[in-house]
Amino acid sequence: MLIDPFGRIHDYLRISLTDHCNFRCTYCMPQEEMEWMPQSKLMSKDEVINLAKTFINLGVKKIRLTGGEPLVRKEFPEILEYLSTYPVELTLTTNGVLINKHIDVLKKAGVRSVNVSLDTLNREKFLKLTRRDQFDLVWENILLLLREGFRVKVNAVALHGLIEDEICDFVAMTEELPIHMRFIEFMPFAGNHWQSKKVVTAAQMLDLVKEKYEIVKLEDKKHDTAKKYKVPGFAGTFAFITTMSENFCAGCNRIRLTADGKIKNCLFGKEELDLLGALRKGENVEEIIRLSISRKHKALGGQFDPDYLKANPDAIENRSMIKIGG
Repeated sequence: MLIDPFGRIHDYLRISLTDHCNFRCTYCMPQEEMEWMPQSKLMSKDEVINLAKTFINLGVKKIRLTGGEPLVRKEFPEILEYLSTYPVELTLTTNGVLINKHIDVLKKAGVRSVNVSLDTLNREKFLKLTRRDQFDLVWENILLLLREGFRVKVNAVALHGLIEDEICDFVAMTEELPIHMRFIEFMPFAGNHWQSKKVVTAAQMLDLVKEKYEIVKLEDKKHDTAKKYKVPGFAGTFAFITTMSENFCAGCNRIRLTADGKIKNCLFGKEELDLLGALRKGENVEEIIRLSISRKHKALGGQFDPDYLKANPDAIENRSMIKIGG
């Protein structure tokens, strides 16, 4: 098992298959023109599978495929098929645009849960946020996933000035649809112009929901990043990912592998170790993985104060979110 200095067992791996994306979300990718990593620096299909197998041998039980947008990678179906032969739970985070083209692949591989990023239910806002006029297709693909029996989580980044008017609309969506709606507090990454005043906290959002609905608190599991709630009688649930206002680092079991094969032991950590380079040189990758986990900080990558109001984004050393992987 992979155990860090604070006794946390790490059995959940998030693999970024690419830094490419077919959206240009302003909070994730501030510039329309991005410099993508050259193919030679990215993990090949076989390298993804090889490294994933190493992590599984070290106790990883769950793998989430992310990007960028993972479905834009040409070898996505082959990678998923190979990974499905291992004793591991497979999940996916996507913007939803290409789901209809891969639905059969997901079913065949045994994927049962899919996270779809959707920050607004308003088509005009969607275009403004993503710089792509694809809202209708994303919504149709969410409904397709539900019809095909997938557990669907919808993730919305809570941006000040945007989420407040729609939070109850998102909750209303769970009345008839068995969707698990999750609101994510806005987090600081390189180039996303984060400011504490742009954060809408879970407590603030919950107050807005309570103005319209009677709600009940649901039980949260040990490694849950979301605090879950439900409107009695509704088919779905809603939750808040409270990274900024109330971090959940104490129960962290996550590891990240970037598209260029770097291991990150924390989403906010500045330290990265090069697994891909080691693999290509024939070096001991397992030792490097264990070294990375042994260096994990207690909270927030050791980069900023748990009181988000004191966080200085200019002092944080990290990649942009799209370069890390969702």
